[in-house]
Amino acid sequence: MKRLPVILLMLCFTLPATLMAAAKKPIVSLQGMKQVYVGWVDLNPDAYFDLGYSSKDEWVKAIDTLNNVFQKDLKNKYLSNRTVMVSASKETENPAGSDLYIKFTDVSVDKHYRLHLTVHLIDPKTNAEIDTIPNAVYTGRVCGLVGCLNKSLHQVGETLAKRLEFAPKK
Repeated sequence: MKRLPVILLMLCFTLPATLMAAAKKPIVSLQGMKQVYVGWVDLNPDAYFDLGYSSKDEWVKAIDTLNNVFQKDLKNKYLSNRTVMVSASKETENPAGSDLYIKFTDVSVDKHYRLHLTVHLIDPKTNAEIDTIPNAVYTGRVCGLVGCLNKSLHQVGETLAKRLEFAPKK
C-alpha cells in the first residue's frame, strides 16, 4: 500500500515529460520530395445502405468519383508544384519510383457525414513512415453525403498542402 503513492508520484512527474517529448518530435522537411504518389481513400463499399444508397454499385461509383475529384484537386491545386501520381483503385497502389507515398487508413464516414481518416507519409524506397497526420475528423457543412465528403476531402488536401509546405492556388 505504501508503494502506490510513490508510483503515482513518479507517474505524475514522468508522464507529462514523456508526452511533451513525443509532442516535440522534429518535423521532417518534405520540400525536396517532388514525385508524390497518392493512394486511394478507401471508403467502405459495404456501408452503402447506412449512408443512404440503394445499391452497393451506386455507392462504389460515388467512391470512385470522390477519389477522382480529390486526386485532380491534389494535382491541380494543393500539390501543383509537385509531380503527382495517383492510384486508380485501392487494388492498384504502386508508389515505386516516387519520393513520397501518401497513404490513407482508418477511413470511415459517420452518421453525420463526417469523414474520419489517418494520413501516412511514407518513404517508398525504405517503406518507412516519415510522418503521420493522426486520425482526424473532416467536416463538410450543409450538404448531402457526396457534397460533404467532397468538402471534407478539400480539407484533407489543405492539410496535406500545409504539411508539405505548399500554399495552394486560390
